[in-house]
Amino acid sequence: MGERIAVIGAGVIGLSIAHELAAAGCDVTVLADLAPLETTSAVAGAVWFPYAAERSAEVDAMLAVSLRRFVAIAERPEAGVDLREGIVVERAAAPDRSWTALLPAVPADAADLPVGTTGMRTSAPLATMSQYLPWLQAECEALGVRFEHRRVDDPDALAGAFDVAVVAAGARGGALLGDDATVVPIRGQVVRVENPGVTTFVIDDEDPAGLTYVLPRRDCLVLGGTHEAGATSLEPDPAIEAGILARCAALVPAVAGMPILSRAVGLRPGRARLRIEEAPGRALRVIAAYGHGGSGMTLSWGTAARVAAMLAGP
Repeated sequence: MGERIAVIGAGVIGLSIAHELAAAGCDVTVLADLAPLETTSAVAGAVWFPYAAERSAEVDAMLAVSLRRFVAIAERPEAGVDLREGIVVERAAAPDRSWTALLPAVPADAADLPVGTTGMRTSAPLATMSQYLPWLQAECEALGVRFEHRRVDDPDALAGAFDVAVVAAGARGGALLGDDATVVPIRGQVVRVENPGVTTFVIDDEDPAGLTYVLPRRDCLVLGGTHEAGATSLEPDPAIEAGILARCAALVPAVAGMPILSRAVGLRPGRARLRIEEAPGRALRVIAAYGHGGSGMTLSWGTAARVAAMLAGP
């Protein structure tokens, strides 16, 4: 490949795609009006785990690609990715454990679970995004990727300057292409607190009081969260924050009363099916790459590999 490629978006999907295309020999420029640490990816819980994304054999293959890549990246301390032990709480009578085909797990001890629940204990990659995103950007730059602070409202306007545009714009992807009104923003709110020594992550996405997770990063504990389809406010809601803190303290008592370091909101790109395909009828070749729901980090390298394969084909 030798095409001039514009990647629209500098979140974890855009950066991963830019990296793989540059590694394949393409001339890549990332166009984005938000720096990586300003994107929804910087708000993400960033643990490898399928959440709010399409389930299909094709996506399962992408999950496997990402998992292998993150396990390898975790061997590089400077990248900010660690393999963490964790517990996935189950509340359904017949819980979905399909993810264990990729990520080995064993039943969690009852003493480590909320009363009346089951759960699985596993080990998964977890990224400290404040470190991982700048590292990934630097890796891209080392491969020759250029970064331009620029808002793109119409990929067709890039014709002439570029041969291909890859739309990795998250929740804005459908509107940017103008042919997809099915993308629904899913508001996620988190609170970052000092870590009193918690090393195990806990995810309880079936808590009847709301999505709940405690994720130990290198620089904090990320407490979450929310799954508000259609909500678009980026301002943290104090009442929602109080609920998050209460649920997380009930799940992991050690976090109760810990000093708050920061708070954040992001809009996940919700879509019934992941969109990775060519958008026809454009002024240049355009590849759509969005709709990852809450699995952006989890599917990032799988998405990048799939886009690279599309552009390498006939």
